[in-house]
Formats: sequence, C-alpha cells, structure tokens
Amino acid sequence: MTASRPLALVTGASSGIGRALARLLARDGHDLIAVARRRERLEELAAELAPGGARVETLVADLTDPGDVARVAERVAAEPLALLVNNAGFSGYGPFIEIDPDVLRGVVAIHVTTPATLTRAALPGMVARGAGAVVTVASLLSLSGPLRLGMAGRATYAGAKSFQLVFTQALAGELEGTGVHAMVCLPGMVESEFHGGRSLADRPGVPPLMSAEDCAAAIVAGLALREVVCVPGVDDAAAAFERLAELQQATMRAGNSTGHLAARYGGPGGGSTR
Repeated sequence: MTASRPLALVTGASSGIGRALARLLARDGHDLIAVARRRERLEELAAELAPGGARVETLVADLTDPGDVARVAERVAAEPLALLVNNAGFSGYGPFIEIDPDVLRGVVAIHVTTPATLTRAALPGMVARGAGAVVTVASLLSLSGPLRLGMAGRATYAGAKSFQLVFTQALAGELEGTGVHAMVCLPGMVESEFHGGRSLADRPGVPPLMSAEDCAAAIVAGLALREVVCVPGVDDAAAAFERLAELQQATMRAGNSTGHLAARYGGPGGGSTR
C-alpha cells in the first residue's frame, strides 16, 4: 500500500454497507484491505476500484472461524491502519430455544468476539501513532430489548448488537486524549442482501429501506463530526442519546447509593421475602 494514502480495513466488504463504504472510502482517497468470505465478490470490488487509483488488497476470511480471525488480526496489527471498520455480520434470527447451537456460536463470534479481537489488534498501533478510528456497524436493534414481543426471534442478534453499542461507548471514553476515535453506527433496515434487497420493501408492514450508499455516507460524515453513536435515520440522535444516558446514569447512581436491598426484595420497609 502507498504511504501517501490512508489505509482502511473493511470487513464484510463483499456486499451491502461494507461494499458501499469501501467504494466511498476509495473515492475519498483511501487504500483498502477488503475482507469477506466470497473471493469472487472481493475481486470484482478490487477491479472496480482500481481505475480510480485505490489499491485494494483482498483478504478472504470467514470471521466466525477462530483461525481466520487470528489471521486477519495479525494483518490488522501489522498494518498502519487509519481506519478499521467492523461491518461483517449475519442475523441468525429464530426463537432462541430452537436456534442451532452452531448458528448461536457464529452470531456471537462475528458480532462480539471478532470485532473485539480486531479492535484490540488495531488500537496499539493507532494509539502509538496518535491517530486512527474504529467503526463498528451495529443496528437499531441494539436498542430493542424492552420491545420484547415485537422482537421475537432476535434475542441473540439484538443482544450481540447491544454489546457493540455499549462496548464502543465505553471504549470511546477510554480513548479520549489519544487521538484515536471509536464510533458505532446504528442503521435501521437497509437495502442489502442482509434484508433481501429491494424485494423486502414490497412486503406488507415493512418500513422504507435506506440505501447502503446513504448509510455509508452517514458513517463517513459521522466520523468527521466525531460522533460516538451514528444513527443514519435520526436528525438529532445526539440529544436522544443524551436523554437516554441521563436515565441510565440516574439508575446506576440510585443502585449504588444505599448499600442495601430495595424494599420489593425484602429491604427496609419491604417486609420478609420468606
């Protein structure tokens, strides 16, 4: 890769948001390491971007496989990355008591273990250089826990995406003052193979789908704005998350303030629980 162009590594670059983001980053002057399972898709992407001057290295890997993750992590640690994008993922939807254990392990691996592993590999070099960014593409479903019935069949996926949200928010705090930034993106339903492409929009009750290109543009703009949480479809996401943070902090303070059980669990004034 050329020293004059910043280098970005994008996982899940063969389709959807990852592919759209790779195109946008290349147009904006980045060289790329594009990671995905499908070699032919990656080679098509590299050929498409080459005329614009971007150098694209393709790295075929299954990011549910520990060996492949370790191999990608080695590259992440070895390269002077300006940007790491944790985008790869799949849904694994289904009632939790029926989900295949292998699918369960895969969902947790690709949304929890792999982003954490690659981020851990990238950060020492970024911090040493005093520059860089890590973006993790999560989902609005990271906020869906209280909806319960409306999210039937999505417990594993939504839980994994919630990890990505909280992980990035906490990590952004740890990185303050280092010159390195962490951001999580919470897209809603996007036109991609993940949601069945445009065909999904024809189904009853399905909300309008955002294009993968618009979501990618939001990620680039969110980085420029130094957002920690990027919500492509919400005009004032910062205010909404500030209100949410206030409620979360109030609950934490209340829970740590007394040192005794709440009344409903048999604490002061609550009577015996026996």
